[in-house]
Amino acid sequence: MPQENLIGEYLRARRELVPPHDIGIPDPGGRRRVPGLRREEVAMLAGVSSDYYVRLEQGRDQHPSPQVLDALARALQLDGDATAYLHRLAVTPARGRRRTSRPEKVPAGVLQLIASWTQTPAYVHGRYMDVLAANSLAAVLFPWYLRGENLVRAAFLDPRVPDMYGDWAWVTESTVGGLRALVGPDVDDPRLNELVGELSVRSERFRRLWARHDVRVKRSGTTRIEHPLVGPLELSYEKFPIPGTGRLTLGVYHAAPGSASAQALALLAITAAEQREPVRPGLIHGDAAI
Repeated sequence: MPQENLIGEYLRARRELVPPHDIGIPDPGGRRRVPGLRREEVAMLAGVSSDYYVRLEQGRDQHPSPQVLDALARALQLDGDATAYLHRLAVTPARGRRRTSRPEKVPAGVLQLIASWTQTPAYVHGRYMDVLAANSLAAVLFPWYLRGENLVRAAFLDPRVPDMYGDWAWVTESTVGGLRALVGPDVDDPRLNELVGELSVRSERFRRLWARHDVRVKRSGTTRIEHPLVGPLELSYEKFPIPGTGRLTLGVYHAAPGSASAQALALLAITAAEQREPVRPGLIHGDAAI
């Protein structure tokens, strides 16, 4: 089996995204033959030899020092999350026979907690962004927040997503970046390969975004949607890693107190109460809820 070249693929993808004029390199007449920076330009900015940088991209040297990685990150204008991801790629674990992924299980206490939040949309997703649990209000707010649905697949293939989000381009970018952050360097993961393969075939936009190697750790932010039942909503969201569960994440939405969005969310809570069912512990493996 050929040796993986995770660092090289990442460096190549990121340098192609840096506009030369951002670092003061002129392009008279548009005669540059490559997008972004050339290898020798990255090497110069990072303070390493061109030959050494070429070896990194080609996978002939896969153990750069932390100092070199930081210098490359500065040259490529990586933010904190992307820099941390680059360091993770450089830590190469022993590659043995990959074990079958264990089903992801939401702790019973977390299930009880989100079920008790009748006025707060909340859900849990796993490392591949499969929805593992969601309370009734979350399912009414976002109809694809159902146990067993995959949020990456929904972002690109569910027509309700672009209908509800005014900035669908940002939603897809942040979703792909969030998936990269969750799975890290485990690119030979069968479940990941299955998901990426399907979406690469069915969505040209996903294929382009995945090739960029963007990494975006989702922590908090604001989202605006046009809900079919209550109209426009501006909501804040928070994401919390659930300790002791691998990479399970608790997501929560909330509106500013007294705002029109808070009133609309309260109306949705009434709808959710009318169709609420008890949230039961469940397992998920692949796409199927168990």
